[in-house]
Amino acid sequence: MKVEEICTRDVETAPPEQTAEEAGQRMRDAALGTLVVVDALGRPLGIVTDRDLAVRCLAEGRDPRRTRIDRVMSGPAAWTHPGASVEDALEEMSRLRVRRLPVVDERDRLVGILSLDDALAASHGPETPLGKVLRATSS
Repeated sequence: MKVEEICTRDVETAPPEQTAEEAGQRMRDAALGTLVVVDALGRPLGIVTDRDLAVRCLAEGRDPRRTRIDRVMSGPAAWTHPGASVEDALEEMSRLRVRRLPVVDERDRLVGILSLDDALAASHGPETPLGKVLRATSS
């Protein structure tokens, strides 16, 4: 199976200069846990999660109104390509100890994201109990 068959194509992004406060508000408003931080050309620089905001910003006493997300994101970003095998992408995720991997085109521009949930849902089927839970909690 190829990454392009199961990855999420609709990915929320943010510029590196966005503040932690703005990122947190966007995540809250859209019920998201992750934003891919991209440069002006749409190339992934890293990923910022709600956990990054809590642990690397709030818990360290940083001002979320002044802290840029490129200071608290996980990165630099590793990525995979749409035509890569899911197995290879999962091996890379395991090696890097990450749960999400941006998917980029031939110009290294973001075209999707592969999550551990995507892989689990694909391997168990969308109509299994696990598939249903993953679909319900990721939308």
